[in-house]
Amino acid sequence: MDTIILTDSSCDLPLEIIEKNQISFLGLNYHLSYGDYVDDFGKSLDYKKFYNSVREGEMPTTSQINIYRFQDTFRKYAKQGKSVIYIGMSSAISGCINCATMARDQLLEEMPNADITVIDSKSASIGQGILICKAAEMLSNGYSKCEIINWVEENKLNVNHWFIVDDLMHLKRGGRLSYTAATIGSILDIKPILCINRKGELINFNNIRGRKKAIRTLIKLFEENCINPENQVIGISHGDCIEDALFLKELVTEEFKVKDVIINYVGPAIGSHTGPGMLSLCFFGKERS
Repeated sequence: MDTIILTDSSCDLPLEIIEKNQISFLGLNYHLSYGDYVDDFGKSLDYKKFYNSVREGEMPTTSQINIYRFQDTFRKYAKQGKSVIYIGMSSAISGCINCATMARDQLLEEMPNADITVIDSKSASIGQGILICKAAEMLSNGYSKCEIINWVEENKLNVNHWFIVDDLMHLKRGGRLSYTAATIGSILDIKPILCINRKGELINFNNIRGRKKAIRTLIKLFEENCINPENQVIGISHGDCIEDALFLKELVTEEFKVKDVIINYVGPAIGSHTGPGMLSLCFFGKERS
């Protein structure tokens, strides 16, 4: 039975990698004053237009992939006799895993022979992306469905996520920061360093004054936590700040001989909540605490 790697658009992989590796995906929904969109890796609405709209005052909202869309997708592949491994955004950040699990369970009542595995990646953005890339690589190299599932489950907590958010007001609007803390932090040019813990929760790790210093802190965290960088394909995602992303890549590759670097935008599914200027560095390393 052929196996399909399925994910959602929160993985923030470049579209060319999605297509090259034949990774199937479902897009999360986002809503702007001038229209409703499915996050499809920049095809329906250009990333830059999205971020320019936010800079001009748009306040986008998002909604998860519902049960019916998961059921339709799972049913399509089950009718084709294919196994599905869905690797979704952390259940502590999004409800997609819950919807996918309910969709699978309901479909199994209709099609008992359907082979669908739902994996909570405990990850997001390009961290989720590099996990999916590894699963797709294993599939292309002939690993079995069970081997891929076991590897992802055993290694997903080794994906390190380190984020800088530029405008604290976006975190305030999402309920992750108080108005007072956001206002004071903005005045003092405080840049929070965020991470995802072993529960898959987005938490505040540290606060750094000044963006350049915050970016260099990401390099220090990479040095402290990365394992075997020479074998690593690391991920950098950005909220329409490509110059900072390239600067971060330069810092990493100057100090460490990494295998490769994937750079891409933070898509609207996550960018709606983090805003322009968000910058992340994701890699396999020490297990999260």
